[in-house]
Amino acid sequence: MILFIAFVVMLTISFTVMVVLSGSSQSEKVAEKRLATITAPKDGASANPVQMEQILKVNPENKFGWLDDILEKYPIARKLEGRIVQSDSKMSVGTLLVTSLGMAVVGFIVACLIFSMFAIQVLVAFVVGYIPFAVISIKRSRRMAAFNAGLPDAIDMMGRALRAGHSMVASINTVAEQSAEPVKTEFREVFKQQNFGMPLRDALNQMLDHVPSQDLKVLVTGILVQKETGGNLAEILDRTASVIRERLRIQGEIRTHTAQGRLTGWILCSLPIVMLFMINFINPGYSNILIDTPIGHKLIYLGAGLLFTGAMAIRQIINGIEV
Repeated sequence: MILFIAFVVMLTISFTVMVVLSGSSQSEKVAEKRLATITAPKDGASANPVQMEQILKVNPENKFGWLDDILEKYPIARKLEGRIVQSDSKMSVGTLLVTSLGMAVVGFIVACLIFSMFAIQVLVAFVVGYIPFAVISIKRSRRMAAFNAGLPDAIDMMGRALRAGHSMVASINTVAEQSAEPVKTEFREVFKQQNFGMPLRDALNQMLDHVPSQDLKVLVTGILVQKETGGNLAEILDRTASVIRERLRIQGEIRTHTAQGRLTGWILCSLPIVMLFMINFINPGYSNILIDTPIGHKLIYLGAGLLFTGAMAIRQIINGIEV
């Protein structure tokens, strides 16, 4: 086992050093991709919105650009890239995967030194390797919540700008200059894309891709419908802001009423694990019969399965209410 662990450590170190020393310049790849995007249309047609976004958006440099080039043709990699953009993180898909793999290897090595069960070693490696994805998910959730909280005020700002005689694009610029983050950043991107000639419909749809918010979808739908059918846009924005505020209020009340259920779920799921560690800390070797015998292994698997089933059931009950 010691030879195997040493081999894995040396392999990981060698692979990391090789990637760092032999990696090509990512800036050159970005420049080539933009030139190819610009020169692609041969019949004089303008670039589509996706091509325009590739031209305007500057991708952060990273040392795993070669891995990004390999993964970009797979749908799961594009989905991961979308979640990274939504979390406002600077890392790329390749960096995320390499970081997760490295942490999983380290977690597996540490688990091998502590536990003798292969299932526990794999479980520890999986949990530690999932940490980068969990960080991205938490950042994304917080950013979406902050965006939804600041959207009603931004809509009110747009309505006041329209009543003052400004155009729709000028009202978007007002939000981009005066609203709070992250609403400010997203509306600034829409205004920039407008300045570069992208149609308003495409710019708003791209913002929906970056921010998959139901409240923003209501706003974008209202704006696009008004552009096609006409009507008082300022009044539409006022009603939209009122609906979004009421929806946020009801969501807050639901979270308040389900707080006890969420706390109960966390306590019930963590109590067996916490008690196992506490009992073994007070009385070392107490659970050796559970860890060192085949019947104990089966009981551990059964208990973990029941814990997971209970956690999913409680989660489904709590999250079953939507507004």
